[in-house]
Amino acid sequence: MSDLHDDPLSDRARHLLRVLVESYIREGQPVGSRNLSRDSGLNLSSATVRNVMADLEEYGFVTSPHTSAGRVPTDKGYRFFVDTLMRQRQTASVENVIDELQRRLREQEDRDPKALVAVASQVLSSLTHLAGVVTIPRQPHQSLSQIEFLPLSENRVLAVMVVNGRDVQNRIVQLERYYSAEELRRAANFLNQQFGGKELNQVRSDIVSELTQTGETLSGLMRDAIRVAQQVVGEGRRQGEPEYVIAGETNLMEVAELSNVEKLRRLFEAFTAKRDILHLLDQSLRADGVQIFIGQESGYQILDDISLVTAPYALDNETVGVLGVIGPTRMAYDRVIPIVDISARLLGSALNSRR
Repeated sequence: MSDLHDDPLSDRARHLLRVLVESYIREGQPVGSRNLSRDSGLNLSSATVRNVMADLEEYGFVTSPHTSAGRVPTDKGYRFFVDTLMRQRQTASVENVIDELQRRLREQEDRDPKALVAVASQVLSSLTHLAGVVTIPRQPHQSLSQIEFLPLSENRVLAVMVVNGRDVQNRIVQLERYYSAEELRRAANFLNQQFGGKELNQVRSDIVSELTQTGETLSGLMRDAIRVAQQVVGEGRRQGEPEYVIAGETNLMEVAELSNVEKLRRLFEAFTAKRDILHLLDQSLRADGVQIFIGQESGYQILDDISLVTAPYALDNETVGVLGVIGPTRMAYDRVIPIVDISARLLGSALNSRR
């Protein structure tokens, strides 16, 4: 068996692997030795190509489907292609992304960040013909500016929380007894005095501390106010608020490798449950630059036939979200990667321009 890195076959083997991967991505059919010899541009016999393919198969870069004498890339083959062999297509694709995304984002001049995220996911989907996914931007710093309570019927209260001086969050809270408007005003004044101007993470911590350490010294109203604030501040993102926006899932129904009804059902269940996708996106949030999860690399069986290409986007030079494309492992990585990269930069610029 030839060594792909040390002997004279190395460069030839790499060239043939690149041609095979590009052919399979383009055509979706197993690649035979005769076609590979023809497409490689090298003066090689089919027998020589078969020998190289046998080496590549033994290394785990390609495999032979049961129904064909041709070969297809494995996840390892795609990874080697992406990391070592791929030549990105920069020109027309990226120019189209810049023009289309900038135009669509400009149309959202008076819209909130969620609208920009939705536009970005739609444009990603339309340009790649795959599924576009963008996380809702996290606030890098969230400080409590003010909290107010408005009485409702049946011992319910509308809690209005202003964050960072401009973001308003509302929540209806069920209380154990009736509180008058004056009691609610006093409770709000107490909370604003205690917690106003603090980061929400600090507020959550201080609330627990107040309840455990000084609960006995507080009046019943003050204890109730802190308990209500605990419900309002919660553990982060508001209940029911989507963590990411996804567009173009139905594009995946047109991909031959995913056309199996059971595969599609399980994939759409993953989109709905969000947990697995969010875990991968969270990994991308903590990484630099474009991240690529190919097939089984995700660690989730339900995503074995899927690749996820992501890039983080920033607000005020701090990463606040992730943008990406979900598609089959047989995707045009050379085109998708620069699209994802430039889209993340453009979304970050659009968010910063609306500060």
